[in-house]
Amino acid sequence: MAIKGLRKIVRSVSAFGRAISGVPPSPVTSKTPSIGLALGGGFARGIVHVGVLKVLEAENIPVEFVAGTSVGALIGAAYCSGVSPAELEEVAARVRFRDLARWTLSRFGFATNLRMIGFLNKLLKVKTFEELRIPLAVTATDFASGKGVVFRSGPLTDPVRASCAYPGVFLPVSINGRMLVDGMLAHSLPTKPVRDMGADRVLAVSLKSSWASADGPRHIFDSSGRKRHQVRAARNSQMARTTSRKADAPENSAHGSRA
Repeated sequence: MAIKGLRKIVRSVSAFGRAISGVPPSPVTSKTPSIGLALGGGFARGIVHVGVLKVLEAENIPVEFVAGTSVGALIGAAYCSGVSPAELEEVAARVRFRDLARWTLSRFGFATNLRMIGFLNKLLKVKTFEELRIPLAVTATDFASGKGVVFRSGPLTDPVRASCAYPGVFLPVSINGRMLVDGMLAHSLPTKPVRDMGADRVLAVSLKSSWASADGPRHIFDSSGRKRHQVRAARNSQMARTTSRKADAPENSAHGSRA
């Protein structure tokens, strides 16, 4: 099923590239539309993001902006730092839970992703957003208020950890006095952050999943995943309606660091 889904994505990305290359020049300017990539969350299904990056490079489709949530933030940060899709594929094949996290006991969750610090320090080829070869936005959610937080400057490691801190499972990550968790709660598919960066066209990769079973959830990840999928579906539907309403309207780009 994963291969079948990836083939569909390959066809979609290729069609996207042909559509972009065929966009007629504006009567005012012949500037090629800038392309932004929005990478959603989805645990191990994030390997699909690597497939998308491979196709984009094979089709010579330039990506000028990237925004990522959860595993999308992890892969986006690595790619924007200079890690190739082939290298990401190798990392994905050998990485295990113990490389990223360890079990613990807390009222906030039962795992901590502190081990991601060492993992990211080895994986990423730069340390800060400012050093990235492609501008990146990493989304997280304020644990106290539920509001979205978008990082575009400063150190990379903690924002990526926060974006991957699945609520109820992983402990929140503290940054500048704020307790932050998975960006999915505010930006399940980070199309707005990448548009705010200045992208004219957005290629959004949503990692859909099926949480239906006659026997019910098999474990706590199934249970929390079902809830997450429902929230994501509702938010994506709302974003799609909003984008549709704004499709024919002129768009103003914002360059703030938060959403």
